[in-house]
Amino acid sequence: MEIVKKKYLSFAGDPEERMHLESGQAIGPVTIAYEVYGKLNHRKDNSILIFHSLTMDSHAAGSYQKTDKEKGWWDGLIGPGKAFDTNRYFIICSNVLGGCKGSTGPSSIDPSTGKPYGMNFPVITLQDMVKAQKILIDFLGVKELLSVAGGSMGGMLALQWFSNYPEITRSVIPIASTWKQSPQQIAFSEVGRQAIMRDVYWNKGNYYEGPHPKNGLSIARMVGHITYMNEKFMEKKFSRKTRHREFCFSFDTEFEIEQYLNHNGDSLINRFDPNSYLYLSKALNYFDVSGEKLISSNNKKQTSFLVISFDSDWLYPSWQSGEIVKFLIARGFSTTYYEISSPYGHDAFLIELKKEAKLIKKFLEKLDNTK
Repeated sequence: MEIVKKKYLSFAGDPEERMHLESGQAIGPVTIAYEVYGKLNHRKDNSILIFHSLTMDSHAAGSYQKTDKEKGWWDGLIGPGKAFDTNRYFIICSNVLGGCKGSTGPSSIDPSTGKPYGMNFPVITLQDMVKAQKILIDFLGVKELLSVAGGSMGGMLALQWFSNYPEITRSVIPIASTWKQSPQQIAFSEVGRQAIMRDVYWNKGNYYEGPHPKNGLSIARMVGHITYMNEKFMEKKFSRKTRHREFCFSFDTEFEIEQYLNHNGDSLINRFDPNSYLYLSKALNYFDVSGEKLISSNNKKQTSFLVISFDSDWLYPSWQSGEIVKFLIARGFSTTYYEISSPYGHDAFLIELKKEAKLIKKFLEKLDNTK
């Protein structure tokens, strides 16, 4: 993959052209950070829109400079000859509205005050996020999307996109995802939010000029990370191993699983805004395109689906993907479903790249050949 550059699109700067949200509120100006890989063909129909998960961003593949040790979060799937082949496809990935990696979110400056929005940022939904991405797609001159794809929250955004814009969407690839959040999934999100909001430094979201609620965000990440793994994987990787030969009989970090969770919690605080975590997790809770809500009046049933789940994922278990598949088949949509065997739980969509690549590449090539 070649060196990539993050780009920015700003819109809704005119007070009369503010972006209207599902809540009834409006916001402007809005900036969307994005990256592109590959080239748009002359027919402008070889584009694939990639959606990121909760704490990821627009940097899906490649490096910003040759010395970068880490590549984009889905680099194993995006690039020349890979599943999302940049020799054939024009790949687009943007940081969602409400994020903190270049797109307008709670940490952005509120033009009316000159200070970060904080909790004055309007509540957003996944529908608002794809609305902003549609503006980006139009700006890039894309007439039709060959596919929309993503894992976890990215899979939900792909389904939301299809619900909103089926007439320009040839295929959808939701991975390790769902079409509505269950009470258990909402509950885990709420625990994470409460950890942040009960941090002594949260200050009702107005922490940008002082200490950040890092402890709260770290705990939210720890809770989330437990749901990303699988019990059998945790047993195999950590079991009851301790850092020392004997028990310390203290409350210091002692078990290896404790150390692992603390490390993952602390790693997020250096790259993510706590308020964005609140807004994005709440948007996930509002998400619901189940049943007939998935199909708009503009749908002509020409869209194909590749639905992928993982047998060890208990955050978004396979039965939730199965519900989507049964509905689509019953409504006459061309639908392919695979449940991948993996020990990695929900995190498998970021790990089992070879297995995913084989399925995605075959699906896209077949779709490409039917033009």
